[in-house]
Amino acid sequence: MDFPPAPTASSVHGVKRGLDAEAMRQTILEWLVYSVGKDPAHATEQDWFTALALAVRDRLVDQWMATSRDAYAQDRKRVYYLSLEFLIGRSLTNSMANLGIRDACRAAMAELGVDIDTILSVEPDAALGNGGLGRLAACFLDSMATLGIAGMGYGIRYDFGMFRQRFDRGVQVEEPEDWLRHGNPWEFERAEASYPIHFYGHVEEVRDDDGHRRYVWFNTQDVLAVAYDTPVVGWAGKTINTLRLWRAEPTQELNLVEFNKGDYFAAVEDRVMSEKLSAVLYPADSHIEGQELRLRQEYFFTSASLQDILRRFKQDHARWDLLPDKVAIQLNDTHPAIAVPELMRLLMDGEGLAFDVAWEIARNTINYTNHTLLPEALEAWPVSLIQRVLPRHLQIIYDINARFLRQAARTPDTDDARLARLSLIDENGERRVRMGNLAFVGSRRVNGVSALHTELMKKTVFADLHREFPGRIVNKTNGITPRRWLAQCNRPLSDLITEAIGAGWEADLERLERLAPLAEDAGFRDRFIAAKRANKDRLVGYLDQVVGVEADPQALFDIQIKRIHEYKRQHLNILHTIALYNEIRDRPTANWTPRVKVFGGKAAANYVMAKLIIKLGNDVARVINHDPAVRDLLKVAFIPNYNVSAAEILIPAADLSEQISTAGYEASGTGNMKFALNGALTIGTLDGANVEIREQVGPDTIYIFGKTADDVRALKAEGYDGTGFIDRDPRLKRALDMVATGVFSPDDRDRYRWFVDTLRGPDPFLVTADFTSYHDLQTEVSETYLDQAEWMRRAVLNTAKMGWFSSDRTIAEYAREIWNAPGLGDLAAPEAAE
Repeated sequence: MDFPPAPTASSVHGVKRGLDAEAMRQTILEWLVYSVGKDPAHATEQDWFTALALAVRDRLVDQWMATSRDAYAQDRKRVYYLSLEFLIGRSLTNSMANLGIRDACRAAMAELGVDIDTILSVEPDAALGNGGLGRLAACFLDSMATLGIAGMGYGIRYDFGMFRQRFDRGVQVEEPEDWLRHGNPWEFERAEASYPIHFYGHVEEVRDDDGHRRYVWFNTQDVLAVAYDTPVVGWAGKTINTLRLWRAEPTQELNLVEFNKGDYFAAVEDRVMSEKLSAVLYPADSHIEGQELRLRQEYFFTSASLQDILRRFKQDHARWDLLPDKVAIQLNDTHPAIAVPELMRLLMDGEGLAFDVAWEIARNTINYTNHTLLPEALEAWPVSLIQRVLPRHLQIIYDINARFLRQAARTPDTDDARLARLSLIDENGERRVRMGNLAFVGSRRVNGVSALHTELMKKTVFADLHREFPGRIVNKTNGITPRRWLAQCNRPLSDLITEAIGAGWEADLERLERLAPLAEDAGFRDRFIAAKRANKDRLVGYLDQVVGVEADPQALFDIQIKRIHEYKRQHLNILHTIALYNEIRDRPTANWTPRVKVFGGKAAANYVMAKLIIKLGNDVARVINHDPAVRDLLKVAFIPNYNVSAAEILIPAADLSEQISTAGYEASGTGNMKFALNGALTIGTLDGANVEIREQVGPDTIYIFGKTADDVRALKAEGYDGTGFIDRDPRLKRALDMVATGVFSPDDRDRYRWFVDTLRGPDPFLVTADFTSYHDLQTEVSETYLDQAEWMRRAVLNTAKMGWFSSDRTIAEYAREIWNAPGLGDLAAPEAAE
């Protein structure tokens, strides 16, 4: 192909702002030739991706800077979102969609003779998170920008993320997720924004010139936190906020003295020790070294973020009492809970404020989102570990605790047992600092993430603290951004919606309610089916390519994709799969509904049972998929390395969404919202946001089974075990016997003995108790799916009723009721040639 010449220097400035196809084409060529350094005739797919990404980035930089200038000029209150995870996925497709230039980019690349879909697939998912916590954080940043809130995310720039998952004969193998191998065209290094982070050492008490007691942290080991900024584009590109990630670097690149002695390892030891802080997400903490590294990681990014926040505040404000009026800090779970004593340290030791003054400021600036009711997930660090790594912070924690317990002791009917439960220090066994209690006591507001979760917080993990601070816990049900999770990932359906109700729903998801009457329109349902079929065809190709499973697009696509954990109960789904397999083999001529079961998710590297569940899923898939007796009636696929990009293929194609956690254990879930928004029906327990989804879509449009949270607590109080439930359901007993006797593991017939014994015994997450109602409801699902008119009527209603679950609604509630941080008002749709 003959390529036109690259643009001259005089033409560059204008085309970098142009949103039409010709301007995009010129800018892409300019970047390819003059920055990537490649002739178009010899450019690789990676070269074209880099050029396209940089061309798109050009279109947002001006507004990015304008957003920052506006925040300074108006002295707007800023919101800072601290999260150990930001699962942002690919940035190129998201930026093109939010800027409204997808079609222009597609046309430009086509004119250059390049397939844009191939180029878009080159971009790796940013390896900055693992599960719902990180994906929620990414949705929230999108909504803050869309609503015009002056917000900034803070996290860690991981070199290798959590891990890349592959399967070796069905066993999860963890490999480094080297997502930065080819660089990251979206980030801007800010070497001038670097801060010293202190560890270890000791603390000494001194007196200042006025005789006041002060504390000095001596002989510390220091690293530098260096900022890398990524723009976060709101819908229509009106507001562009920032995600600031921290990379750890040594304070001294090379110890030349040691180098010249010939001790080359000692010469670079500081670099090795510092860089591991930002190397990997969630290092294994089954040993003390891993626990120490994880604590240092959490403090590293929290301290850097708070230093950056206070620096920015001090540029325009001289009075520290104004900090809560100009700054809101949101802690995403307990990982950044060390922010409470760190902010106190910075205000007291750095700015000279008295404890009481600093405490009033800190407690009115910080807010805390809780994401779990599992006690083991509410971090509790050994006192000895904090004493060694962060000695000044332990002093401050002790001081906060002493003052808090003196106050709590004045509450009527408070005894020693209640004070022990309230204390920031757990004195049972090895003394530990309760980070959840610390975050609660040090926050202005503490929020749950679904109505049920918030009420259970008040009754369980934070019952005593709720009594002490009765107005502090509030609910903010999670949401998802419709830009990525419908407009971007599901073009067939989003185009149909726009055709049916008009544009603008992307920034006002409540408009989807206008689709509800169309559920009764056979013509609209047919078009809805066609959109779903297009997505299922895409998934069929993906399954064949990734796992070698050939699937029928007319089958019921039954999908469970989430972090692997016993409470999420992937094993309940697997046991139903085995039972269904048996029934098909027993009655091969029955009128079965063809079904494709798809699983995806990672298990923590040291979570043995979760990894065993993955192996079982793969073993079951291998047997079923190679059994000619079931033909195409049942297929099973376990997707390796599940991530955001995989979800963008899986979710639009789903017919049935598996949300089957043990009631009372899932805080909210957001996968349930994404599936329903894309027209999948939900089968699930009354857990997390499933409760609110049922309220929105109606009880006839969702499949609810199993024990309630109250039932679960009652059963456990009675001394529950699984044996009785297994004996009462022959389908379950048969499935477990097959697992136990090695039907799915002929090479190691005892492989799943522990798994089966756990279910026959304590069964901590009530898999056996819920199996019968789950299986029976799955039978109803199959029968309804055969009536495609009725199934699609319900599918349309699911999409139509999901407007309330937009993260824009969630963030607007945070802004009004927690942060007191208004946005910029009404938003317009992108003005672009779409």
